[in-house]
Amino acid sequence: MDFVKCQGAGNDFVVIDARALNLTWSDIAKRMCDRHFGVGADGVILVADSDRAALRMRMFNPDGSESEACGNGLRCFVKYAVDHRLVESDRFDVETVAGIRQVTAIMDDGNQVAAAEVGMGVPRFEPDQIPAHVAGEGTPLVNVELAILDRRLSVSLVSLGNPHAVAFLDEDIDPFPLGQIGPAVEHHDVFPNRINFEIARISGRHDVEARVWERGAGETLACGSGACAIAVAAQLLGRCDLGVNVHLPGGVLTITWRGPGHDVLLKGPAQEVYAGHWPD
Repeated sequence: MDFVKCQGAGNDFVVIDARALNLTWSDIAKRMCDRHFGVGADGVILVADSDRAALRMRMFNPDGSESEACGNGLRCFVKYAVDHRLVESDRFDVETVAGIRQVTAIMDDGNQVAAAEVGMGVPRFEPDQIPAHVAGEGTPLVNVELAILDRRLSVSLVSLGNPHAVAFLDEDIDPFPLGQIGPAVEHHDVFPNRINFEIARISGRHDVEARVWERGAGETLACGSGACAIAVAAQLLGRCDLGVNVHLPGGVLTITWRGPGHDVLLKGPAQEVYAGHWPD
């Protein structure tokens, strides 16, 4: 089985043209994503046929679970589809578990995809849309208190097709024990489908520093939907303006959101690292 390794802001994926394949992808994702005995990746992305869009994308986490949305993965999907001539245009629609997403490839001088801008859908805030078992007074839920281990966190809850809890901190985020707090938030009883967890520090009206604990993957160098959730939450709290640069360990992602009822746009790099062949 041929595959391509891609990365977007350090978030890395195994991309497979699965249009003619019918395999147990959950098991394959566990094995391929293993960084010691497999290829090593934050997820496996499948290219599939669609009767609703140009192509369909599926994404499996390293633990074998299937994700509803993945912004960095979607940009890598765009690069693969355009560079491998699976589509005829640099603008097309992609079917995902979370819905139809409009994407635009950004080409380099060699007519290869260097970056992409992808629509991430309209953010949702209702508790049953996250989902979250909270007794919020109205929406959006931007000040939900969680008791996590020995600390209390105030989080904003946003769904971009997949669930996110964003905590804004006033101190340096580097020392934050994300490896301990992240799993506790992900598996908190409040979140029946688990949740992605982001910590963020606002450094300006257009800039946010962030780290991400991804549901089913652990801490990653970047998360596209997480960056979108951070930007949306920051704007709802009045702490950032239109057009937010989210600075993650793997690079910078630019998020544009014009307010409730509008799609979130995510722009960032996409790179092919190498191609390979999986033996089974």
